Amino acid sequence: MGPAPSDASITDTRELVGKLVETASRFGIISLNRQIEVCEDLVQKNPLIDLAILGQFKAGKSSFINSLIGRPILPVGVIPVTTVIARIRYGSREQAMITYFNGTSSMISLEELGAYISEAENPSNSKDVDVVDIELPALEEYPGLRLVDTPGMGSIYRYHKDVAENWLPEVGAAILAISSDRPLSEHDLQLIEDLAPYTPRIILLLTKADLLTAEQQAEVVQFLQQTLKRKMNREYPIYLYSIHKDTESLRKRIKMDLLDDLSANRDQEFRRILLHKTQSLLRQCLSYLNIAMKTSIQADEDRESLHRQILNEKVGYEQIREEINVITNECQRQTRILLKNHLDQFQSPLSKKFTSRLAEEMPSWKGHLWKLTRRYESWVAEAMEVEMQHVSKAESSHFYGTLNKAHASLTRYMESFRMVLNENIQKVLGIKLADAEWKIEVVEPEKPDVRISSSFDFKWDLLWFLIPMFIFRGVFEKHFLNEIPWAVEVNLSRLAAQWETRINKSIDEMRKHALSYIKDEISTIDALLSKSQGSTSEIRELVAELQGHVIDM
Repeated sequence: MGPAPSDASITDTRELVGKLVETASRFGIISLNRQIEVCEDLVQKNPLIDLAILGQFKAGKSSFINSLIGRPILPVGVIPVTTVIARIRYGSREQAMITYFNGTSSMISLEELGAYISEAENPSNSKDVDVVDIELPALEEYPGLRLVDTPGMGSIYRYHKDVAENWLPEVGAAILAISSDRPLSEHDLQLIEDLAPYTPRIILLLTKADLLTAEQQAEVVQFLQQTLKRKMNREYPIYLYSIHKDTESLRKRIKMDLLDDLSANRDQEFRRILLHKTQSLLRQCLSYLNIAMKTSIQADEDRESLHRQILNEKVGYEQIREEINVITNECQRQTRILLKNHLDQFQSPLSKKFTSRLAEEMPSWKGHLWKLTRRYESWVAEAMEVEMQHVSKAESSHFYGTLNKAHASLTRYMESFRMVLNENIQKVLGIKLADAEWKIEVVEPEKPDVRISSSFDFKWDLLWFLIPMFIFRGVFEKHFLNEIPWAVEVNLSRLAAQWETRINKSIDEMRKHALSYIKDEISTIDALLSKSQGSTSEIRELVAELQGHVIDM
């Protein structure tokens, strides 16, 4: 796992982090701000080791933590549940503290946790909770550790994904939960790659192992090992886990191999984690400094020409923004067309279905026109709501065409931008950009509520006392039956509109995400080009100094 720095070298690491902070500020390397913030916090506070349990939604993360603790502290469910980061550590008494984004905090009982942690009671974190800290006497044997439950990385709720991703740089050690019913997806491989710069210790946890026979378990573990070796060129420890079968023996092994080891060697592990994060930060900083040094060497001769060659019109932000807007606007324009074309097929069968049902049930309804109308509207509302919800749920997988198209187009565009920028830098400076961790995920929008409309444009039912039903009842029954196709059409159109709003909002979020990536990269390169003129000697000395701190991990 690489060397661990001695106590004396913590001072050297603190000085190195300070130097990297100064360097990033001097050359405007804003891309490293988040990692710098985490490293500064570690060297200043020497905090607990955060053992993060990460993975796709419904991989069994919260259930695993509850099992380790020995009681159901965290909420679990059949839909994505965890909506905020929850950290659990040893404390002399049971308590939980809620910290909000505005800096305030409040103490609550453990029984109230669901109101702040779960998606059902705190949808999309509407209560603006920053983090939940839980203290338990049951963790007395692990005083130097803190268990961290994170929202699922593949949740349909965009907020969940953003919270988990933004927290990745703080990971000390990581347990990646992978469900046995969907072992090692591309998302899992990407998450391992994302974790690699932040922690030297990544463990794979194959949850729901009871779904597999012993032979299948061995087969899946072998598949994981071979895939990881091929894809990542590295081996990772793999543990089986189940909350339904052999739980105690599986839990004992994980505690002994991981928690006990981390706790017993807490100081050494902390120094190893700090070293790993700092070295990762150092290498990325050096990559950017190489650009600055090459720029400086040539900038003395023709800085403006250099700037034009690297940040030419092909990587100009305003043009990129217009092109990305065109891509997303075209996808958004087609969303309603796609939805309407797909939902039109339900117009005729649903109209026939509801007309037939209404014709059977309506003769048994009693009362004057006002009561008959209310009964009809209630019947339509209930029937439409059930049917539209069914259509929405059953057909939702067919609604994401423009969303997936936008994702593919933006991904290709970003790859093209990065390739052009890299080619410019290689052609002009003879060096290559460091690999970037750019990715945009397709985030399925939340399914809409279904609403229906009334039955009459003119409120005839308000004049019920003037209308003898024994004469006109047949007329109004016929009117109600004739209204069914219109009601189906209106509510299918409303369903399409609600899905259109949510899908186009997701497309817009992807657009913002892509522009943010590109803007930060252009700003960083522009700052390096602008601030490095005439600084060749200074940058060369700085690179040499920083390279002296590089350790072969």
